[in-house]
Amino acid sequence: MMAAVAAEIVAVITGASSGIGEAVARRLAREPGARLVLVARREERLRALAESLPAQASWVAADLTEDLAPQRVLEHIRDRHGRLTLLVNNAGSAWRARFADGGWANVQRTMQLNFDAQVRLTEALLPLLRASAPSAIVNVGSTAGRTTRAGSAAYSASKAALAAWSDGLYLEEREHGVHVGLVQPGFIATEGFPADELRAKAVTRWIVSRPENAAEAIVDAGLHGKAERYVPRGYGLAAALRVLAPGLVRRALGRGAASVMTTRTAADAAETGETGESVGPRAGG
Repeated sequence: MMAAVAAEIVAVITGASSGIGEAVARRLAREPGARLVLVARREERLRALAESLPAQASWVAADLTEDLAPQRVLEHIRDRHGRLTLLVNNAGSAWRARFADGGWANVQRTMQLNFDAQVRLTEALLPLLRASAPSAIVNVGSTAGRTTRAGSAAYSASKAALAAWSDGLYLEEREHGVHVGLVQPGFIATEGFPADELRAKAVTRWIVSRPENAAEAIVDAGLHGKAERYVPRGYGLAAALRVLAPGLVRRALGRGAASVMTTRTAADAAETGETGESVGPRAGG
């Protein structure tokens, strides 16, 4: 595989305070000479992570849905590094609700974080990525963007939009030396997406993966130019089956036993008052 980024790695990782984002930071910190910019809402977490890494790391504590957040990240990169070779768009979250209950409001807030925020940050950083080429963007989607489930249609819609946009952006930016890769995690146990329902049973525990596996896939997409990676790889079969036999997939997911696949998230728990902790965003799962 050909390298997709310049030898000197300067990377921005969003949703870096926990889960996949934290795992990506720890993985990239092992690359020689890597310099990292960690982005998430929780400054204390970001500071602790930056100080624990065997690489130069700084952070920007920001809510990426806020209007000025992309400009803040851009100014931080310009002031500290002057260039950017890898953008990992990982921030995201999910609020489980059937459309009849959550309505447009739930779709809107999900799209705002999982799609709009990624597009806005990429728009702000794209000139710097072009100027630093060869460089790469890795968008962290979800297998849910290919196969949806009852109660998670808003989340699936946001990830489907991210996947389609990634494909088009790749075609537009390759002539400028900017590779665009897509990573599609399945169920990955993180603080934001604990997958307790699946991990509680031996029959479903095996389908839950680890953040470190997603981090390796992101490195493949970002540093080595992979177009799309599923985590675990077998989840790609479900996406293919959705295209080849959509009726079969609908029937399978419509059965009562499939309801366990719509797991509760940390955002759900926070909204219902089950936890008082402010949970940082994480994409995938």
